Amino acid sequence: MKKMLLFIILMLVMLSSACAGASKTAQPQGTTDVPIQNTYPEPSTTSESPLVHIRLPLGYIPNVQFAPLYVAVEKGYFSQAGIEIEFDYSFETDAVALVGANELQFAVVSGDQVLLARAQGLPVVYVFAWYQDYPVSVVSKTGHATLTPEDLAGKRIGLPGLYGTSYIGLRALLSAGALDESDVTLDSIGYNQVEALVSDQEEAVVVYTTNEPVQLRNLGYQIDEIKVRDYDHLVSNGLITNEITISQVPDLVYRMDQAMLKGIADTIASPDEAFEICLKYVEGLSQSDQAIQKQVLAASIEFWKAERLGYSDPQAWQNTQQVLLDIGFLTEPVDLNQAFSNDFLDDK
Repeated sequence: MKKMLLFIILMLVMLSSACAGASKTAQPQGTTDVPIQNTYPEPSTTSESPLVHIRLPLGYIPNVQFAPLYVAVEKGYFSQAGIEIEFDYSFETDAVALVGANELQFAVVSGDQVLLARAQGLPVVYVFAWYQDYPVSVVSKTGHATLTPEDLAGKRIGLPGLYGTSYIGLRALLSAGALDESDVTLDSIGYNQVEALVSDQEEAVVVYTTNEPVQLRNLGYQIDEIKVRDYDHLVSNGLITNEITISQVPDLVYRMDQAMLKGIADTIASPDEAFEICLKYVEGLSQSDQAIQKQVLAASIEFWKAERLGYSDPQAWQNTQQVLLDIGFLTEPVDLNQAFSNDFLDDK
């Protein structure tokens, strides 16, 4: 009987302690005005600490262009940061909505999507610039005299659709050439740019700088390429989170940034090693033309290089917002200071 009484007392004490602990650590739900903190507690990486599971939407199929993430997993950078990562290859528009609703804490999306989301009241924040420039180009077969944005006037141009990164990149080039959409003929062709150009269905196509130009050149075609990065500095793909996560678990944001930073740095330093790691994550890569895929990786790396990896250039955000205003995707400016943060980049 005494043992039973002692057991009951101990259970009551433990329950009381647990409730007290919960009342001390509970935090209110964040709002879109949550300030970003600049100091974070050191993460605990002891074996007793469970890993935080993060589902990370990437917006595309498994590809060598995600090499830094695969490297970060294989080298233990995520696990050392207390993170168990799960890659989700869903559409980025879904990811933005899920992060904005705090159903997910992170996603990889483009900066223009962040501005459009914030204009709709979604409290998403861009916290790591993976790509330092906008990886969109317009390509044509050599001989069509399409060398500058001005040369696009009167051309029939194929692109996936009148939305998303390709369309925004094209509109930026048209603006650089003092052209409007009415000065060209646009065809929505899905993701069949290579076939459309090779078959002369289109005079020019909008492509990802890191992908289709590599394919076309390896097919033996001579092409002219107009790169967005040569005419405008826009925000591209990076890591986003939301204001609730920043307010309640800023250290998690810091740890995500640091794991990605290490993965990118290692990929830049050792691309061959990174490619070998990709073989484990990209289905069919071992049976593909690996020479071409290595060129795709090399082209991608050129967009990741920076004096300060992950840094968001404020001017690029202003430029991106201006393009979105010019094409009518935004009707009024958003507060750029709330749209992105460089506060989670520096080593502590």
